[in-house]
Amino acid sequence: MWGIMRQRAVDGGLAASSLRRTRSALVSARSYAAGSKEMTVRDALNSAIDEEMSADPKVFVMGEEVGQYQGAYKITKGLLEKYGPERVYDTPITEAGFTGIGVGAAYAGLKPVVEFMTFNFSMQAIDHIINSAAKSNYMSAGQINVPIVFRGPNGAAAGVGAQHSQCYAAWYASVPGLKVLAPYSAEDARGLLKAAIRDPDPVVFLENELLYGESFPISEEALDSSFCLPIGKAKIEREGKDVTIVTFSKMVGFALKAAEKLAEEGISAEVINLRSIRPLDRATINASVRKTSRLVTVEEGFPQHGVCAEICASVVEESFSYLDAPVERIAGADVPMPYAANLERLALPQVEDIVRAAKRACYRSK
Repeated sequence: MWGIMRQRAVDGGLAASSLRRTRSALVSARSYAAGSKEMTVRDALNSAIDEEMSADPKVFVMGEEVGQYQGAYKITKGLLEKYGPERVYDTPITEAGFTGIGVGAAYAGLKPVVEFMTFNFSMQAIDHIINSAAKSNYMSAGQINVPIVFRGPNGAAAGVGAQHSQCYAAWYASVPGLKVLAPYSAEDARGLLKAAIRDPDPVVFLENELLYGESFPISEEALDSSFCLPIGKAKIEREGKDVTIVTFSKMVGFALKAAEKLAEEGISAEVINLRSIRPLDRATINASVRKTSRLVTVEEGFPQHGVCAEICASVVEESFSYLDAPVERIAGADVPMPYAANLERLALPQVEDIVRAAKRACYRSK
């Protein structure tokens, strides 16, 4: 079915356990808004890798065209010149091969940052990511750590067709042993990538190609080399009282634009940037829903078994009695991504879709 898929979660029961109402300061509203400087997501990622390589000689980068070409998206620009070919490895076009080498290096105590030109190509390496990296700590009874980061662009770009446009957030977030992060802003990118590189476990780091060139305000704190964001903590990008909008990656920007349009009509929307897909910050999500009594979830991925499906299940299980309206779920169309630009737009969530869903939840639709 073309267009945006919307499913309502209307079945569930009362939660068995209570939920903390207080939110951590780490998810307070738009902490970077006061920053006088700006930085692109591309530069944020580049600086994070550079600083972590400078601080820890065990960190190295590998992937296709990460060295001589400076990276397909210039995320690794300048690193080969600074650190040399022993720490910035150009690999052949063989995701299964270099991912396996990276996992082996992590077994030996190094800290590889493996770049995929797109996470669509990580399918070639998924056995190493899941069976070798994600499961080894458990299968070794905690004796083997696998400190490795798998990073690269995820989800739809523009006009690149079905085989280069899929979102893999739900795929990897379903796997025990993996941590899955998805930054939106420059501050997210810096803080989360630093956290991922320092983490003792495998981390899947899902970027968005269309965000690389976007500039965001960034605080002095975030520019410090010691800056790091906690894994598993969401961020409330905008406070609100009438409806909660939960999303991640590029869709955070869409949700914020929708919130502005809703405000013009007297609807106060709270926007939550997940940042971390696994672990999922259920506490922040449910605390917000208990305040607003309404939920809209947004993702670019397929609707069936998606990240938003998990969020809806969590809210139904833990905060069902607080809901004043059915959950509104927005996802990509349940089809492979079309190549034609007009159909591609129809297959992805748009700002107007979020506005309509929020108005339905508030019983304000025409």
